[in-house]
Amino acid sequence: MMSANYKKSLRFLGAAGTVTGSRYLVEAGKRRILVDCGLFQGFKSLRDRNRKPFPVRPASIDTVLLTHAHLDHSGYLPALVRAGFSGKVHCTQATEDLCGLILPDSGHIQEEEARYAKRKGYAKHKNPTPLYTLNDAKAALKRLTPHPFGRRIDLGDGITATFIPAGHLLGAAQIRLELGDRIVHFSGDLGRQADPMMAPPEPFHGADVLVCESTYGNRAHAKIDAEAELAPFLKRTFARGGTVLIPAFAVGRAQGILYHVARLMKRGEIPHVPVFLNSPMSVNATAIYHRHHEEHHVTWEDCKAMFDIAERVNSVEQSKELNTRQGPMIIVSASGMLTGGRILHHIASFGGDRRNAILLSGFQAGGTRGAALAEGAKTLKMFGREFAIEAEVVQLTAFSGHADVGEILDWMRHADRPPQMTYLTHGEPSASDTLRSRVQDELSWKVRAPEHLETVNLDRPR
Repeated sequence: MMSANYKKSLRFLGAAGTVTGSRYLVEAGKRRILVDCGLFQGFKSLRDRNRKPFPVRPASIDTVLLTHAHLDHSGYLPALVRAGFSGKVHCTQATEDLCGLILPDSGHIQEEEARYAKRKGYAKHKNPTPLYTLNDAKAALKRLTPHPFGRRIDLGDGITATFIPAGHLLGAAQIRLELGDRIVHFSGDLGRQADPMMAPPEPFHGADVLVCESTYGNRAHAKIDAEAELAPFLKRTFARGGTVLIPAFAVGRAQGILYHVARLMKRGEIPHVPVFLNSPMSVNATAIYHRHHEEHHVTWEDCKAMFDIAERVNSVEQSKELNTRQGPMIIVSASGMLTGGRILHHIASFGGDRRNAILLSGFQAGGTRGAALAEGAKTLKMFGREFAIEAEVVQLTAFSGHADVGEILDWMRHADRPPQMTYLTHGEPSASDTLRSRVQDELSWKVRAPEHLETVNLDRPR
């Protein structure tokens, strides 16, 4: 049993001052626990961190806890395992299912990109290599150990962890970490109160220390029906014979789009056009959604329809063939922020034609091509050269899977007591600082945004 006198610290290895690379190292006595193991995305200075040695020796980490399967929270795991981590990775059951799709997909895409860069000669290195491979991803999956929500997991030395529903995505969790006499609560990515697919997050009930996301800490989501926002955009694109490109991973945000597209087509509000889900490991994930039906409110019929509507594209040859087609049609492909993947080849092929359209449905981190498009960029650098963008670009507002500033504050207000300190992470600096100001002014809590690699004492947080 761990004594309450053991030193307890928290080190911010990622998601501090940025919205990606979620990684938090908790040290309690002789135990090292990594909460999330995400990829950095966006600005090159951030992406370069993925290639640097991990800040602590991976073999020295006892346990990894995953909040959910999105790559900015789980995507570095194959590299960590390859570098020597050999412990268990605890997650929810749905997160294990989704990681089984998303991590191999990521490894396969990185291998494709490295081969393409070498063949075309635009990489800075003579022999570009992927950050990790498909086989690395498969090895990482062997370390996953799933748990139900609400059950305390014994991590040894008197330390326990509990997964609490966060909304946002199938399997997404808040994590309540009990370290002897101290409770540290990680929000993970919080979902919306009135999400069209997912159940809302469970309210925050208090902790000694809170680590909270701030992705939309400076914004309120528009009050608009998702299908009312989506239908006019699709209709006008199809009317001019255009192709709609949707950057999104094959499981997650893509399902929200396909769910509404299927409903709109069924009601005859948009024409029936071909829909393609282009991903190396693209599969019908209907069974995963059905298996975890308690986490969402999509009927079995609608769940089946949103997968049946799309033709799945697996091979590179099939992906290339899509680029020779003419619209109207919809292509959904990774990655969601245009940081890489097959979507870039589609934008190179379709982005220069003003009949076509690019639909951005999620948050676009600073420094990503998605953020550049959302800000009105007329060219994108891909494959070592600039491509003109004439296609219509639309940033949807009703499809965000993140709680906005008001929803985060309401989530916090359920606490039975203020935390001794609240740390705001996983947000751009302006978002974190706006939320910091509101938490301080409206809740009178002690709150701040930590710095990258900063270490704080959990017994005397400041």
